[in-house]
Amino acid sequence: MKKIVKLLRTIKRNFKPVPPRIERFVPTEKEFLNKKMFVHDIASFDLCYDELFVQEMYNFLSKSTNPYIIDCGANLGMSIVYFKELYPEANIVAFEADEHIFSFLEKNVQSFGYKNVELVNKAVWNKDDVLSFIVEGGAGGRLEEQSEKGNYTYKYVPCVSVRKYLIDKKVDFFKIDIEGAEYEVLKDCENLLHNVDNLFIEYHSMPEKRQNLHDILKIVQDAGFKYHIKEAYTTKYPFIERKLNFGMDLQLNIFCYKN
Repeated sequence: MKKIVKLLRTIKRNFKPVPPRIERFVPTEKEFLNKKMFVHDIASFDLCYDELFVQEMYNFLSKSTNPYIIDCGANLGMSIVYFKELYPEANIVAFEADEHIFSFLEKNVQSFGYKNVELVNKAVWNKDDVLSFIVEGGAGGRLEEQSEKGNYTYKYVPCVSVRKYLIDKKVDFFKIDIEGAEYEVLKDCENLLHNVDNLFIEYHSMPEKRQNLHDILKIVQDAGFKYHIKEAYTTKYPFIERKLNFGMDLQLNIFCYKN
């Protein structure tokens, strides 16, 4: 009995209460890698932390100490932090369409004291334009025509073709995670992908749109890449039900590399 009481006292003495859970879309600050990180959505932070710093999805080898990285869909900047941890001298161009999220991206790049990082507050598309954008508030914002279907908030955002960032450049890592516009961007850059060593694409399938995974894979193969595919979101019984993840019925991570 004495041993049990002693054990319970030890547990109580060392017990640290779990802090209250932060609600989604409530701005907060966290200490991350001994720096202050500004977070717009705790779920987006948790997702990026798991994918980047636990799974290390973007881990790649470069012969250069200052690789050139194009980051399409930078969100609050966790990908930039990961790339800079991997290659501190990396030169990065990062795109984020949502003006609110972009403000957190700017503060985080400044907080971490990064150099050689160009931030662009525009959506990546196949031409310079202004288009309708769903404001999700986390990691799911995307270009989409306004519709009465779904309870979405829309706004218009400036768009840019990423071609100009690949011309006459050796691109060590090209990341495209832009919630459904990946095919249009890849098609626009098709004849410049020979300049890219490593390409990451998150593929998004929308139930009301024609799937274009085969078109994307053809572009990738024609550019000289081999590819490796992992699931990002799937439904358990696709013959029976097609559950959606923020309007998407399938998400795949496509890792493209050259031998």
